[in-house]
Amino acid sequence: MKQRMMTIALAAALVAGAGWWVAGTGQTPTINGQAISLPGAANAQSSTPSEVTIEDMVIGAEDAPVEIIEYASFTCPHCATFHKGVFKDLKADYIDTGKVKFTYREVYFDRYGLWGSLVARCGGEERFFGITEMIYDTQGEWSRAGSEAAIADELRKIGRIAGLDNDQLEACLSNGDKARGLIEWYQANAEEHGINSTPSFVIDGTTYSNMSYGEFQEIIDEKVGG
Repeated sequence: MKQRMMTIALAAALVAGAGWWVAGTGQTPTINGQAISLPGAANAQSSTPSEVTIEDMVIGAEDAPVEIIEYASFTCPHCATFHKGVFKDLKADYIDTGKVKFTYREVYFDRYGLWGSLVARCGGEERFFGITEMIYDTQGEWSRAGSEAAIADELRKIGRIAGLDNDQLEACLSNGDKARGLIEWYQANAEEHGINSTPSFVIDGTTYSNMSYGEFQEIIDEKVGG
């Protein structure tokens, strides 16, 4: 069953002593009204309100004739299936050949998806898609690791395998401003494109639900005249 953005119940409110707060606003960050927590060492940090720039993660030629935006959650099984199969074909046949500019945008159903996003983005755009592939390839293991601490540790392991050091990872997983910015960014994007399930795709401005590789081919080939 596809995860539905507006109906999935998120994780319980902040665990005592394991949350973060934003000084000056008095607000705890939330997803769909539910409070979230971060697993970093500086969980009880305070921070001053600031403008956080969230970068789109993009691969493919900037001037490609077709643009695809994927909306996906790191905890969504259908998204993992897409990235293990259809995405690899899309990349080989259309992204790497200059026909498609591909943008990945995260959707957050729960705190674990947000933690995955913080780890994936920790190495910047250069490492993002490689870490994303690792997160999806091992989704069945890390997402079922058990406790919150165990899940966070498994995501840290992925980050370390990708070449991030412990200090980098803890800084990323403790960054309350970045987490808040990502949540606000996801909510604005989802509203703009009418996203209500994952994975969803916006192809040259039109929103589509999950589809087969053959369906992607038909749409893209028609647009590029292939």
